[in-house]
Amino acid sequence: MRAEIINGDTVLCYDLKSVNVYEQRTFTSLKQKKSYNKLKRDVLKVYPYAKLAGEKLLEYESRMNSLKNDREKKKFLKQVEQDLQDEFGAELTNLSITQGTILLTLIDRETGDTSYELVKQLRGTISAFFWQSLARLFGHNLKDSYDADGDQEMIEDIILRIENGEYSMTESDAEKRVMIPTPHMEPRSN
Repeated sequence: MRAEIINGDTVLCYDLKSVNVYEQRTFTSLKQKKSYNKLKRDVLKVYPYAKLAGEKLLEYESRMNSLKNDREKKKFLKQVEQDLQDEFGAELTNLSITQGTILLTLIDRETGDTSYELVKQLRGTISAFFWQSLARLFGHNLKDSYDADGDQEMIEDIILRIENGEYSMTESDAEKRVMIPTPHMEPRSN
């Protein structure tokens, strides 16, 4: 606490933490509720990887800038790729396609670069073109950027709730199945 003297009086001052208030989610149907819970489960699963990827990319970028020539950079990238494969390869190969797509979206959110730009920076233009072509075959676009107010609005909402402690990434399986209240529905009359 700090004290300020105002008109001869000592006033104690204390800065309060900011509080975020969210509108309670309401769903028009059980299908919509299940869809949100599935998205929440997927985001909770991949968000730690996206945070880690953002941190690692910043670390690797600064180390890459300190290397002298392309040969050293290539050798460094190969070693980093092998280390990441050893550490996370098994976990990431078990992700569903939807979870992988969300992960790429969240990496874009964390780094500010699209997946295409990251692959192009780290692996080169030809590799980026190849992966973009493959993604397009499956209806995805690595050049899409994160849009918190548009397509990824629900993902952004879930992330903000995670960051503010409303949703925990260490929840047990039973707790992950959040029981979000649905609007009261009148029984159907025959």
